[in-house]
Amino acid sequence: MATLLRTVFEQPDADAVRAQMRHVLDALESKFPKAADHLDTAQHDLLAFTAFPREIWRQIWSNNPQERLNKEIRRRTDVVGIFPDRAALIRLVGAVLAEQNDEWTEARRYMSRELLAKAHHPIESENHETVLPTELTA
Repeated sequence: MATLLRTVFEQPDADAVRAQMRHVLDALESKFPKAADHLDTAQHDLLAFTAFPREIWRQIWSNNPQERLNKEIRRRTDVVGIFPDRAALIRLVGAVLAEQNDEWTEARRYMSRELLAKAHHPIESENHETVLPTELTA
């Protein structure tokens, strides 16, 4: 089932993504009706990324930066072990977050300024409707 669902995200454009999602839902309907119903209900949220330019789809899908940050916080808190109070924990995690923010601000960007600017502008769909990118809820 996961392999079938992954095919939705491998499509080249928004129309193909929607068509593949419909195909996946039809395929799942006979064997897994509850899963198909759940995916159909969540379809709007699952396909929200299609409102953005194709160039940033991969960054939208990925949660690697978040996972890396969580791993660094876990590593630093494991070194300390037991914190004397809540404020000490907040100071340490705040320092890690500030350090990470500085690193991303100065050195590495997950998305270039050009891509962010492009994502901020409305997109014109195939039928010449203006589509505004929506928040990702996932």
